[in-house]
Amino acid sequence: MEALLLLIVLTAVVGLVIAPAVRRRRLAREGGQAAVRAADPTAGYGLTPQHELDVRLPGPDRELIEALDETQRTGDWRPVGRLLAFTGDEWELRWQRVQSIAGAAAVELAREREALREAQDDKGGRKGRRGQASPLEDSVPGPSKVSFTKGEPASPPEGGLSGAAWLRTWRAQEPRDPGGAQVYAQFLTWQALADDSADRQIVLEEARNVCKDAQRLQADDPTPYVTELVLARHLGYRKADFESLWATVRRHAPDHMGAHLAALPYWSQQWAGSKEEADAFAQTAASHATQGSLLPALPLFAVHDHLPDVNMVRGLYQSAEIERAIEAAEFAVDQAAEDHPVRPHVLHLLVWFLVRAERYGEAIDAVQVVDGYVGALPWAGAPDPAAEYAAYRALALAGWEATGGARTEQPPTA
Repeated sequence: MEALLLLIVLTAVVGLVIAPAVRRRRLAREGGQAAVRAADPTAGYGLTPQHELDVRLPGPDRELIEALDETQRTGDWRPVGRLLAFTGDEWELRWQRVQSIAGAAAVELAREREALREAQDDKGGRKGRRGQASPLEDSVPGPSKVSFTKGEPASPPEGGLSGAAWLRTWRAQEPRDPGGAQVYAQFLTWQALADDSADRQIVLEEARNVCKDAQRLQADDPTPYVTELVLARHLGYRKADFESLWATVRRHAPDHMGAHLAALPYWSQQWAGSKEEADAFAQTAASHATQGSLLPALPLFAVHDHLPDVNMVRGLYQSAEIERAIEAAEFAVDQAAEDHPVRPHVLHLLVWFLVRAERYGEAIDAVQVVDGYVGALPWAGAPDPAAEYAAYRALALAGWEATGGARTEQPPTA
């Protein structure tokens, strides 16, 4: 980006020196526009400003956004509850919506916790005015390390925590609603994964119990089993137990991309397996993929899970292994339906890899599809997902322009 800015400045200086007098006014106007573009790398591309990026979803889902906004505005769980009921047996879409609804609730609670913490810091510490323990002590443990965006309450009421109360009410009022149980199980999972206290194990166990409830309420729905796949590695499932759970998921939905994404980390060297086992799992799934499946993209996720912490190899992202994984992922997103609910997850990871591989035009193609939403890997693991995504997006745009691409409202697609 610094090289690009220098190029812009040098071009402006040369233009002012050699241009005829009749062109001075036009050059001044163009110089002003260049300054605007330098301040905002997205200017001229029609992309979403960083502060408007939505951390709740990986990609557009108008019905979900409307239902979530209404639920979070009114505190009534019924809009999202009805949406899940109408989603029916579209298992990939249902899984994605459960993820996003639970994530929105976790973000809502985390935002309120942070606001309370800041208010208490302003008063001089963690204790209240009369030495009482902070209300944070009684809340769900561990604030989530996420950014906050549209569709959330402006501020918490005085006297305690009410964030995500609509989810607790949903679970209390409709204990036999499988949708409410699925969302609550995923919500507890998010809370546990964000927690590093001694209570983490308790929350993990509670999440598994709610998963079991959800599985009993709707036995043919793979969604709560997918949530349990995530819990399995954090609860230390033996390989035999994990494989039994995986077999159940496969019986319900053999091509479920979300389930494969949830299962893959278990086989990585960070958890119960190794790089070789994770690669074998991903390659096997990809080789058995049906037409229109996203499973050919799974090896790219396996590669991402085993990248070195420090890159000491020049050209790592142009290596044959990563190039093959990128090509397979691009093939998968091209073959899958445009409205496939997990397709944005693959595109987000492609943006990350394509920028690092200096394939900027392809990165911009992916950005054009998912821009506006950052609720996916690899951004979701960052302290500020919106900022992380925006940085890569800016690199893609700068690289595109530096290699001869023109700034237009819609960059050319491949």
